[in-house]
Amino acid sequence: MPVTPRVAVVFYSSTGNLAAMAEAIGRGAEEQGAEVRVRIVPELAPPQAIAANPKWQAFVDEARYETATLDDLEWANGIALGSPTRFGLPAGQLKEFLDTTGGLWFQGKLADKVGTAFTSASTGHGGLESTILAMNNVLYHWGSLVLPLGYGERHLMKESGNPYGGSFVSRSGAAPDDVSIEACRLQGVRLATFAGFVAAGLEA
Repeated sequence: MPVTPRVAVVFYSSTGNLAAMAEAIGRGAEEQGAEVRVRIVPELAPPQAIAANPKWQAFVDEARYETATLDDLEWANGIALGSPTRFGLPAGQLKEFLDTTGGLWFQGKLADKVGTAFTSASTGHGGLESTILAMNNVLYHWGSLVLPLGYGERHLMKESGNPYGGSFVSRSGAAPDDVSIEACRLQGVRLATFAGFVAAGLEA
């Protein structure tokens, strides 16, 4: 009997770009037969900073996503971490959540899961790869299996061009384009595929 992989997409987004990418990853994972949870980490920015950016305020007010919990990580066979880049690093909101995973790490409950990462920046050389690599550092410490996006699909080789993970350059606050959304969908397919191998191994 086939085993259904479980995928958690855990992300931070201020204006909705990373949310759109997270949804694309979740959609790809569902297409591959996974059960999916798309979860946002809590917002930590002060209200006055949020209010100064209408897009940020509108996204916060919309409150479309359930809040990520440690249970989501323990539940999943595959985990996608997403954050906009902040000086080549993930946003503090995601880092704050990841810093609470010590108990699960100590118990070995995050080991042998499959993990991948995705990001967005406002400039072409604004830290896309380094932000993904920084998120991957957490996966190494958890003992997870780090899954790159790679170049296995023509779209990834010829169009999106980032083997590290789904990414988008949001010039002037632009929303993710079709190229980046498709890359994220393919990342979700790939994550669910390998999460399925993990799930099957646990059932064996």
